[in-house]
Amino acid sequence: MSKKLGIFFVIIIIGVAIAALFPYVTLNPADSRVKLNTAFSLHYTVLVLHIGFAFVALVSGLFQFHKRFRTNYPAWHRALGRVYVVSVMIGGLLGLVMTLYIESFTKAMAFLALSLLWLFTTWKGFRYAVKKQFDEHRVWMIRSYAITLVATSARLIVPICILLYIAKMGFHLPAGGREQMVADILEINIWIGLLINLMVVEWFLLKPRKGK
Repeated sequence: MSKKLGIFFVIIIIGVAIAALFPYVTLNPADSRVKLNTAFSLHYTVLVLHIGFAFVALVSGLFQFHKRFRTNYPAWHRALGRVYVVSVMIGGLLGLVMTLYIESFTKAMAFLALSLLWLFTTWKGFRYAVKKQFDEHRVWMIRSYAITLVATSARLIVPICILLYIAKMGFHLPAGGREQMVADILEINIWIGLLINLMVVEWFLLKPRKGK
């Protein structure tokens, strides 16, 4: 990947992440874009903490795959790696709690799968680092970060989903109008984002390397 293309992707990732984080900076439940479950008084608190730790994981993880950074600043690589792992573990566990209070079964199962995969891949990557098996560590941390990026990709594919949805409906809105269309898309965009990210990463990890 060229340097300019890499910078472009970083800007997109950070931009989308900040846009997702922004409504929660006020710490006002009324600004929440997620429907809060009134039966769970701490729902908003858990949601904000989950988003906060996910943002820290996303930013700290950006530095981890730059070869020059790893080589020239190994201490920073290890420190940011620990920040990433802790952020994922806390964010993932909070995600599991949130699945219990998501009303939609489809969305709850998507969040459950996302949280479990996030925790599992990160733990595997961490354990390989402890064992100093760094090739395996790198593979599993790439998988982990691909899941971290679902928070970005799931939002970026929404316009594409809208186009596909309208085309499938014969270029007509459903009976419930625009609100129903958006609600339907938000039921499945996490699944699609997760699938796309894992497919891209597995292709990158498993494709034959030159000279092998």
